[in-house]
Amino acid sequence: MNRNNVKEIPVYMFLGFLESGKTTFANETLIERDFTEGEPTLLLACEEGVEEYDVEYLKSKNIFVEYLEEEDVNTDHLLDLQEKYKPTKVMIEYNGTWKMDKLFGIRVPKGWTIVQVITFVDASTFDVYVANMKSMMMEQLATADMIVFNRCDENTRKAEYRRSIKAVNRRAQVIFENKDGIAELDDEELELPYDLSKDVIELEEEDFGIWYIDSCDNPDKYVGKQIVFKAMVHRPSTYASNEFVPGRFAMTCCADDIAFIGFKCYYEGAKNLKDRQWVMVTGTIDKEYYPEFEGEGPVIKATKVAMTSAAEEELVYFN
Repeated sequence: MNRNNVKEIPVYMFLGFLESGKTTFANETLIERDFTEGEPTLLLACEEGVEEYDVEYLKSKNIFVEYLEEEDVNTDHLLDLQEKYKPTKVMIEYNGTWKMDKLFGIRVPKGWTIVQVITFVDASTFDVYVANMKSMMMEQLATADMIVFNRCDENTRKAEYRRSIKAVNRRAQVIFENKDGIAELDDEELELPYDLSKDVIELEEEDFGIWYIDSCDNPDKYVGKQIVFKAMVHRPSTYASNEFVPGRFAMTCCADDIAFIGFKCYYEGAKNLKDRQWVMVTGTIDKEYYPEFEGEGPVIKATKVAMTSAAEEELVYFN
């Protein structure tokens, strides 16, 4: 969905599998919080669950509900709905079993611009979905601006889930709700295995994952710190001759989900490095704006990059 030279029509997307809480959240947002403030709003519901919309009541609030089948997600139908209702806001409760490019890959009415994507997850079934519908689940998590775990209890592995998500989507805000629907930000302070008060952070091999997550969440407290760590070289084809990524392969949500994680590093000799070489990096942590993450994140300004032996354990973890 691209911005055009017309008045912007904000689009809010709710992702998640059936019974994940999408409709409940939409009802609360539309009715209890009066999110639309009386403006004409189009609500596209792509599945029907136990929780339903009061279509007539919502119409009295200038909110129009349209239920879509998969074949209805096409340019002509969306253009017809835009012309019929002339909404100033659009909300889409998307079907969790449909591919994202079903919607993202088509031309949409002028002005439609996605401003927020929220993924809802039933914490009690998260592990089951990851095991059996892994690619669909990961697509929903990687796309989201906010991820809401609901139906949490004392057995919910909040820290583990949060760290795994940050490995695949470091810009997402992660929220946990208990069974009463009370939400709280997961502001758990990581217990760091290294001493930030020292002049130099000498990172042990097994601590890369913890450092990555904490510096993603709190880049300011690392700016200006010197660091020494072992990593594998990755040089994207789009990078300049003085740029590379020293990183590690990390296990995310399950054993079959492996992602390469790391931060951009500036080093004059980067053009001589080869992918998958193991190096010892010495440098200073700074931060800069990352367009793909819509915010600032850490970068490394290296003073020394030396060849070294491979890490004893190739994968890193987040516990």
